Amino acid sequence: MTQYAGSLYIVSAPSGAGKSSLVKALLAQDTGIGLSISHTTRAPRPGEEDGREYHFVSTETFLAMKADNGFLEHAHVHGNWYGTSKAWVASQMQQDRDVLLEIDWQGAKQVMSLVPEGVSIFILPPSMDELERRLRGRGTDSEEVIARRLDAAGQELAQAPGYDYLILNDDFKIALEELKCVVTASRCRFAQQRARHKQQFSNFNI
Repeated sequence: MTQYAGSLYIVSAPSGAGKSSLVKALLAQDTGIGLSISHTTRAPRPGEEDGREYHFVSTETFLAMKADNGFLEHAHVHGNWYGTSKAWVASQMQQDRDVLLEIDWQGAKQVMSLVPEGVSIFILPPSMDELERRLRGRGTDSEEVIARRLDAAGQELAQAPGYDYLILNDDFKIALEELKCVVTASRCRFAQQRARHKQQFSNFNI
């Protein structure tokens, strides 16, 4: 994808680290980034809409798409399937648009191997105690689900060293500014600048 002006951002975090809130704030301030809407077999939470937070599909539909090689990445997380449409991401990149994938570490590793020029970002919570407090503060998950997410957090945090950038989400405003800095820096990479300013680079014979 280095021939495109757009960048592919891969953002992961343990559940409750504030990843979705940071991504939402970033997208509100930067209209040049398109959020990839994943497919999932989990049930919608209160207030969620099909096609906005996720494409909610049956397990049968998901597995059929998976068998047809329709996903850039897919993973089975907390008892449900999640996947990123390969066709949608390709269409956006071909239009030189930035694309952001908000996915778990399993899916992120798949994308990193397929798209090594992608920009990977891991969001860290301030502490495990704060992570638990945030999960309970949602008021949407059962004790069983919360316990499962906390158990999984250790394995998820162990993947952090494999990402390009780490952002500690202790102070939300600082974390958001750091996320915006990563986006700005990635847009200044040679391949993206050359694709964005073809005539100028041609004039310099580079």
